[in-house]
Amino acid sequence: MASASPCACGAPSPLVRCPLSLSLPFASFPPAVRLAAPPLLPRRLSVSRPRAASALEALVLESDDEDEDEGEESEEESGAGLFQGEAWAAAAEERNAVRSPELQVFELEELPEQWRRSRIAWLCKELPAYKHSTFTRILNAQRKWINQDDATYIAVHCLRIRNNDAAFRVYSWMVRQHWYHFNFALATRVADCLAREGKVEKCREVFDAMVKQGRVPAESTFHILVVAYLSVPGGRCLEEACTIYNQMIQMGGYNPRLNLHNSVFRALVSKTGGTAKHNLKQAEFVYHNIVTSNLAVHKDVFVGLIWIHSYQDIIDRDRIKALRDEMKRAGYEETADVLVSLMRAFSKEGDIKETKATWHRLLQSGCELPAQAYICRMELYARTGEPMKSLEMFKEMKGRNVPLNVASYHKIIEIMSKAREIETAEKLMDEFVESHMKHLMPAFIDLMYMYLDLDMHDKLEQTFTKCLGRCRPNRILYTIYLESLVRIGNIAKAEEIFGEMHKNGTIGTNAMSCNIMLRGYLSAEDYQKAESIYDLMCKKKYDVPVDTSEKLQNGLLTSKKAVKPPKPVSMKLDEEQREILIGLLLGGTQIESHARKGVHIVNFKFQKDSNAHSVLRAHIHERFFEWLPSACRSLNDDSEIPYQFSTIPHTHFGFYADQFFLKGQPVLPKLVHRWLSPRVLAYWFMFGGFRLQSGDIVLKVSGGNIDGIERIVNSLQTQSLTCKVKRKGRFFWIGFQGSNADSFWKIIEPHVLDSFTGSTMEESRSIGSDGSGDSDTDYEDDTQRYNTETEQ
Repeated sequence: MASASPCACGAPSPLVRCPLSLSLPFASFPPAVRLAAPPLLPRRLSVSRPRAASALEALVLESDDEDEDEGEESEEESGAGLFQGEAWAAAAEERNAVRSPELQVFELEELPEQWRRSRIAWLCKELPAYKHSTFTRILNAQRKWINQDDATYIAVHCLRIRNNDAAFRVYSWMVRQHWYHFNFALATRVADCLAREGKVEKCREVFDAMVKQGRVPAESTFHILVVAYLSVPGGRCLEEACTIYNQMIQMGGYNPRLNLHNSVFRALVSKTGGTAKHNLKQAEFVYHNIVTSNLAVHKDVFVGLIWIHSYQDIIDRDRIKALRDEMKRAGYEETADVLVSLMRAFSKEGDIKETKATWHRLLQSGCELPAQAYICRMELYARTGEPMKSLEMFKEMKGRNVPLNVASYHKIIEIMSKAREIETAEKLMDEFVESHMKHLMPAFIDLMYMYLDLDMHDKLEQTFTKCLGRCRPNRILYTIYLESLVRIGNIAKAEEIFGEMHKNGTIGTNAMSCNIMLRGYLSAEDYQKAESIYDLMCKKKYDVPVDTSEKLQNGLLTSKKAVKPPKPVSMKLDEEQREILIGLLLGGTQIESHARKGVHIVNFKFQKDSNAHSVLRAHIHERFFEWLPSACRSLNDDSEIPYQFSTIPHTHFGFYADQFFLKGQPVLPKLVHRWLSPRVLAYWFMFGGFRLQSGDIVLKVSGGNIDGIERIVNSLQTQSLTCKVKRKGRFFWIGFQGSNADSFWKIIEPHVLDSFTGSTMEESRSIGSDGSGDSDTDYEDDTQRYNTETEQ
């Protein structure tokens, strides 16, 4: 059965746990918990703490004993939102408060045949000790006599001895047999136990199977699956948790417990403001459900909602006022967090009176003034045209010994740059650099915009050079410098910078940079190069201003060169795009069928918590720009690029759909060994692989069987690359160690994005097309040890 979970990931992670407490962040591990079983079972079903494997041994070492070493780690949730470290969301005992439907299972003594009792007892004893392929082969050998009741007993026995992986394997084998009839109680029990152990991918697989059968999953399954998704480190599966939570209410008609409402809400506001502001609709939905269920609204729910509203681009003052009134009626006082949120909202609207009034209330509260309150006042004065008062507020922060942070420097440098206070902005920038704080890029960009507006091109170039020495380059930085070079007529240098942008995948070119270069060529009356840029822009479907197009045509006429009609855009993947797509498909990118026959869509999905995927996301968006729908092409800058976007429907993707997918499931093409060029391997590594601190490299293979893996391994061996292969659940992992890792890196390095190498270290838990941290223990030995085994 295929998992429909977009959050499912085969990457091994020792950090995945499903704590019994619903309070966030879910960083602690629970003690073993016992789940009461039906009276017919001789023992009570129990769930133990899941085992973990180390990051390297679990993937590339050959010993199965090393795969099963237990270890524990803790990982703090990324983001700095509200309520970090507070435990108001739920109590520990609430995890098992929602019970599963009763599962009826016979006793062995009830079976009349002695031989059947003996065989079932032998299977219960032996099966849990075997790995996946041997496990399946043993079950296949019992097909002549085993039936659904027998297999159900074995699955329940595995749950009873806390081997949920074995129970899932038995269940998965059962559903593929001709005699199988859907057993809702068994599916529910398997799903619940898997979710309690943090195996969200497998639980979601069983969950989706229940929905496909036309059954509404039990309340316990909804409840525990939401908690399991919320427990994934870094909040990577928040979107999936909200989807299941919404289905629990809308599809199941259940009334979740208060602690589940609070847990979901807490996760929504536990990110930074810039990220959490997109969760407003979901947060309001959670609040609505709490209110309509006549449950008590916690104070922090009011605080969190006001906080999210204060980060919106358009402030809804009526809604904020209504929330404040509800908070007052509930008997809660407005805390410092609420007052700061109100200041943020009022300052965005330029409301001086309300902002000052809230500031005085904050002073009277006697609490320590946060830096964010000063930043709100700085923004207020900037909006009202009083930038020097913003500078006074910044100096007051220093006078009151309020710790200066990155946000305060960003804001004051932005304000001084827009006010064209050159000396002040430069002095603040020097102070910012000397503070050794990170994230200098926004401040450098503000300075460069100021120099560009003032035609101070020499200082702009100096700032550009200084920025490259301290920050990772990006497209905005290069675009500003390119504009400066074109304005002063240095077309040769501009052409060099444009070529560097185009070749460097980390930076890339876009419609703005191409238009700047086109204007430069036209101003230099180099119409041949201008025409080549124009053809490139037509191919990429970049917008060309009408006056620029007319100037090009007039220039071509003046130079007595025949004006060619615009070439029809041929929608065809070039060689680079084909190799990139193959690499991404090997790493887990999905292709969907369209309503029209023979037409397919490529879905690109990147991990929000991965720096490597953040870099790759902008690069893929630029490389496949002409294949994206108009909505995805009309973005102002890279920060607006979504982490998930799709191409337009096109027949050209049909070949790749046929090669990499069979009946909707990922497979390896028969000719995959011929397609493993250095660029394909590089993009496979960047999307579905990672490099450990030891230098070893690991690649995840999405789909495929042992024959396809062998073809890949043999192809790599022809390039003098020796690798090891592991199977983990439904995924294969290919690992390169020592000198082989170095050799592999030398092959792919020319095609790896410049800023990518520092982003891939130890991001193994979030790399790939999936986001789940399912901690399986389904390891296999090297391919040579089971290359004759088949699964049915």
